[in-house]
Amino acid sequence: MEHAGLDRRERDILALERRGFAGPGAKERAIREELGLAPVRYYQLLNALLDDERALAHDPVTVNRLRRVRQARREER
Repeated sequence: MEHAGLDRRERDILALERRGFAGPGAKERAIREELGLAPVRYYQLLNALLDDERALAHDPVTVNRLRRVRQARREER
């Protein structure tokens, strides 16, 4: 399967974003345990991915949803 040039970690980040998490801390725990990343670093990588056309090609539904959330947060500030 063609992954549009995304590496394993980038694909794993998008896959984690597709999942729902129950309860506070569950997502941060998954970020640490499954990806071995600090949550701050995870969100830095995710934010960069949202601006990457390869990520959009790989998972347009997730990327567009997260872009809308990010834009809404920016407009609230």
